[in-house]
Formats: sequence, C-alpha cells, structure tokens
Amino acid sequence: MVALKMGGRQRQEAVKKPATMRISVDQQLYLRAVNLFNNATFFEAHEVWEDVWRPAVEPERKFLQGLIQVAVAFHHHSRGNLAGARSLLERGQRNLADYPGEFGGIHLEALRQSVEQWRRALAEGKPVPPFPQL
Repeated sequence: MVALKMGGRQRQEAVKKPATMRISVDQQLYLRAVNLFNNATFFEAHEVWEDVWRPAVEPERKFLQGLIQVAVAFHHHSRGNLAGARSLLERGQRNLADYPGEFGGIHLEALRQSVEQWRRALAEGKPVPPFPQL
C-alpha cells in the first residue's frame, strides 16, 4: 500500500511500484528489485539491486546498500543463518537511518520499523513478524 496525496486528501492505494521516484537510477531494474523483494525472492532482489547500486552515486548509493543488506538479511534468515540475518539487518538499518521517511518511492519509516521488529525478535528468540512490503 502506498499513501497518495490527492488534492490535500490522502488515500491508500495498492500499486506494484513505488508511487514516486526521487532517485536517479535505472528505474526498470530498481522496480524489478522492489517487486522481487515484495514477492520474498530476496536473493534475486539483492542481485538486481546490486546492478543498480554499482553505478549509483550518493545519496542513492547508501540507500541502495541498505536495501541490499535488508534483502540479504531476509535471505540469510530463510536459509537458517540467524547470525548473518541479525548482522545484516543491523547494517541495513544503519545505512537507511539518515534518509527521510519517504525516499525512492519507498515508505522508509515503515521499513525501518519492520526491520527493528525483526531485529528485536531475532535477538530475543521470539517469532519473527511478516516480511515487510515496499
């Protein structure tokens, strides 16, 4: 779900791609990675984002690195590598921390909250929440 402002009103709308693009990267690849992430194909999402990340410059570069780290963390979790998942969630959270609540068409505040819930659950040995949607 994406919040869209329409004439001063806000409404929720399901979309397959981020509502606004504020970053200068290959949009086709970027959106492909977003869709892969949202379909829980995290390894593939990270691979595509790496292709977007390589030529990127700041501020997009660190943002993409954070997304890649979160995707790899979820991949590690799915393979039973909890230490790797915890480490990469922490690094991804750190790399995404300085960006505004909305960046690159992604509601980052919701993603950061989800990552924090995941970090807490893994640290405490509790059940993990659902995977976030971008």
